[in-house]
Amino acid sequence: MQYSPGNLLHVYNRGNNKQQIFFNENNYRLFTGMVVKHINPYSDILAYCLMPNHFHFLLHVNENSCKPKKIGSLESTELNNGFRMLQSSYAKAINKQYNRTGSIFQQNTKFKLLNKTQGDYAYQATYAEVCFHYIHQNPLKAGLVTKMEEWNFSSFREYMSTGTTGLCKRHLAFQLFDIKPGQFYDISHSVLKPELLEKIF
Repeated sequence: MQYSPGNLLHVYNRGNNKQQIFFNENNYRLFTGMVVKHINPYSDILAYCLMPNHFHFLLHVNENSCKPKKIGSLESTELNNGFRMLQSSYAKAINKQYNRTGSIFQQNTKFKLLNKTQGDYAYQATYAEVCFHYIHQNPLKAGLVTKMEEWNFSSFREYMSTGTTGLCKRHLAFQLFDIKPGQFYDISHSVLKPELLEKIF
């Protein structure tokens, strides 16, 4: 897929045959550590959620994302290659740990462009905002928790924190979506219209 600096992307994938990809807390932590290595250098992460059998990222594309990357005879980008490396490295580690073989993830990671490229940093806030809140609501909607802040493996807690550590560029998300930090919790519980949810996949 073609994308440019300033674009917003929903990137997601799930386990092969919808199988589980995270089996314990250490698996989630391992994957998060690999995100720091393979994704953080090549994009601005705005939101993420790791679920038992799939993951979601909302990314702001930057100059590093679009740098060309040759993989054998194929032309790719640093961001696409980052997700390739993330998933292959994780699969290799899990297969070794559990003495298993075969693929863990579905073959094609999905990259959904959520904005119209009318300018260098133009974006269609509606779809991206829906995606932002959908990602945080995922564990709640799946019945894994009764409150979003109870799920340890999403960026929701980062946005509730006053600290500066974490994977996300919180200030950029607040700026793009015109959210004040004090409004975040209430806005996160917005009801998302089905017709808008269809546009983020």
